[in-house]
Amino acid sequence: MGDQRFLIRKAAVLGAGVMGAQIAAHLVNANIETLLFELPGDAKNPNANVIKAVEKLKKQEPAPLSSKTRATFIQPANYDQNLELLKECDLVIEAIAERMDWKRDLYVKVAPFLGEHTIFASNTSGLSINRLAEAFPEALRHRFCGIHFFNPPRYMHLVELIPCQVSDAEMLDHLEEFLVTMLGKGVIRAKDTPNFIANRIGVFSLLATMHHGRAFDFGFDLVDALTGTLIGRPKSATFRTADVVGLDTLAHVINTMRDNLPDDPWHVYFTVPDWLQGLIQDGALGEKVKRGVYQKINNEIHVFDLPTHAYRLAEAEANEDLKQLLKYSNPPEKFAALRHSSEPQAQFLWCIFRDLFHYCAVQLEAIAANARDLDLAVRWGFGWNQGPFEIWQAAGWKQITGWIQEDIAAGKTMSQTPLPSWIMDIADGLTETVHTPQGSFAPVTGKMQPRSQLPVYQRQLFPDRLIGEDAVYGETIFETDAVRLWHTGDQIAILSFKSKMHTIGIDVLEGVQHAIQEAERHWRALVIWQTEPPFSAGANLQKATERPKSAAQHGSAPAAPSKPSPLQSFLRKFKKSAQATVLQVARELDLADALMAKKLAEVDGMIKVFQQTSQALRYSMIPTVAAVDGLALGGGCEFVMHCDRAVATLESYIGLVETGVGLLPAGGGCKEFAMRAAQNTIDGDPFPQLKHYFQTVAMAELAKSAEQAKEFGYLRPADIIVMHRFELLYVAKAQALALAERGYRPPLRTREIPVAGDAGIATIESQLVNLREGGFISEHDFLIGNKVAHVMCGGDLTPGSLVDEDWFLELERAAFMELIATEKTQARIEYTLKTGKPLRN
Repeated sequence: MGDQRFLIRKAAVLGAGVMGAQIAAHLVNANIETLLFELPGDAKNPNANVIKAVEKLKKQEPAPLSSKTRATFIQPANYDQNLELLKECDLVIEAIAERMDWKRDLYVKVAPFLGEHTIFASNTSGLSINRLAEAFPEALRHRFCGIHFFNPPRYMHLVELIPCQVSDAEMLDHLEEFLVTMLGKGVIRAKDTPNFIANRIGVFSLLATMHHGRAFDFGFDLVDALTGTLIGRPKSATFRTADVVGLDTLAHVINTMRDNLPDDPWHVYFTVPDWLQGLIQDGALGEKVKRGVYQKINNEIHVFDLPTHAYRLAEAEANEDLKQLLKYSNPPEKFAALRHSSEPQAQFLWCIFRDLFHYCAVQLEAIAANARDLDLAVRWGFGWNQGPFEIWQAAGWKQITGWIQEDIAAGKTMSQTPLPSWIMDIADGLTETVHTPQGSFAPVTGKMQPRSQLPVYQRQLFPDRLIGEDAVYGETIFETDAVRLWHTGDQIAILSFKSKMHTIGIDVLEGVQHAIQEAERHWRALVIWQTEPPFSAGANLQKATERPKSAAQHGSAPAAPSKPSPLQSFLRKFKKSAQATVLQVARELDLADALMAKKLAEVDGMIKVFQQTSQALRYSMIPTVAAVDGLALGGGCEFVMHCDRAVATLESYIGLVETGVGLLPAGGGCKEFAMRAAQNTIDGDPFPQLKHYFQTVAMAELAKSAEQAKEFGYLRPADIIVMHRFELLYVAKAQALALAERGYRPPLRTREIPVAGDAGIATIESQLVNLREGGFISEHDFLIGNKVAHVMCGGDLTPGSLVDEDWFLELERAAFMELIATEKTQARIEYTLKTGKPLRN
């Protein structure tokens, strides 16, 4: 990355449409100065089109920007006045409409303005990279390639990198390193074939599903009920995914396959169905216009009904027998049951899997270097739990192959093309299966192809693995039913939780304390990192007195007065915030059993241990680093706040969300915010900063990115944000070692913390009273807010009084226990656990 020709300091995106604007957003998320070009607006404001697109980014959900403030770093530009600015750019990404003629015309226009070492790439979803390259002067073509982001670019892991015939190999390697580390992407090198890898396979799967759904006379809602989470795919399944993508976009991709793959054995199916064309002509383009295959009518989801060509209530579900079948833990048994079932829903699923396997087998050699690239492209681009070859391998290669052959012979498949010989060789045991620890099958060579050896991948200590690849997480230092402390052969100890959702019970707390003691004796630093997200879903008070009988492995993946103050906006947003977080919090805390058994004394004891553990992380004799990915809620957030350093992926969702179920943070979270407010006092008064932190806690604010977590105060300015989740442990260990190398000493205990005191409490309470009297909050909401204010302001003391950390911890614990003892907090928790809905009582 040190080669000056390939350093990317500044980028430009050509095209401010849906994809172009979001690509620009993600570039500024990664601190890349970015120009966004579009056709000029009116004479008064030539950049009006770009400005409109950037304003839309601020309102979009899910948010393309890691923080709305990032929008100011996107520089508007237009093709008439600003092409000279391209000379300053190291990377230019074209993202205009999928028209070959428009793209080629644009290339001719901008080529004279590119810098000497500028990399120029197209974000085309499937047009020929080599044909596009022809529009460039021959001397520039070696700096041209395809970079295909998936929608939405911030969240979808996949980027396909497609060279043209003369793309510079060294440029491609450096570009891949940039995309991986700087933008956090999973890069797959694709061949220049129509729709590349992920769209080629994903769209074929969608077409096969449409075909068989029609053959079985299933409604679109039933097809979606069958092809979503039940089979390891996103909840959006088939037709909801089509709406998200855009029905017009989907039709374009299908037509690209039809026009450019005339020799594909499945070509007859590359046709836009009449009903889909009809919806497009009627303007029903999907989610972007709020109407497509689905439409929300009176807060209910309706689906387009093919027989009547009208919308009806979407209510179809998979039958219970099929649901039970799909729960089989043994994949060969599951697929055998699907294959031999006479039940139409099971037959339908066998058909779509069979034709997907068949197509992937025949097309692999043409579109991808190896089976790993195809599987990861589909997983990362479409959100499947496993790729097609992974599913096939898990289900039993030989039996699946035999059944496909039988169906080909019987004329049941969409194409009668025979399976390639390498498929048969694997089935006959002549070669290994497709995925092994040594690599994945490459049909061109007939051998296993190992993973890329580019230096950037040495940063991924434990990359996204496939079936057949072993997961060996270092050497164990000690292990209990709740935690494991281990290392990778260096001087850093790594602690991982084993509880479901990595919740924190008394067993985990004891494990953390043990790990700190062990690390202080024999290791230079301690990193808390989980082998799978989330970091931690918070405290598990059900475990206050229990000990687990066996290890629990993680199984997966929330009108005010006329001039409202920031505090008053708490109420406007309280209900919405609660709905987003209360169910998650209640499940994490799992309080029902403890409350029903009246084990409040045990809960009090656990809170004390929790506070002791948080303080042990803060004052240990070795540096502690929290490596955060995914959720870090409640107690998990408090652990993050107490470590010497946090290293968090951009997609970390961090928050103290206890008020959603009628509680408050009591593992040191309130204390931490009080201390941080005191450290940033204005004229010795912590209250101006404390108001911001109070709002964060009282509203149960959940940061929707690590960047936003810094704005809320959960992360500190010195904490590190990484873009790639599989580089998280590498960076966290480097941070831990850096802290150790400088001659680490824990911070001195703070014994003189100025408090906002009774004046601060009174200010907040007066606003709460107004809101209660106005009917905006309930009496219990008032009590919760008052307790939070009491703790964070340091209690009924004179403003400026000096207290120590233990003072705040005692206030936290006392307020928590007072709230948990109230009938209304208990009712909130139990109601939410039973119904999945928040209770405002």
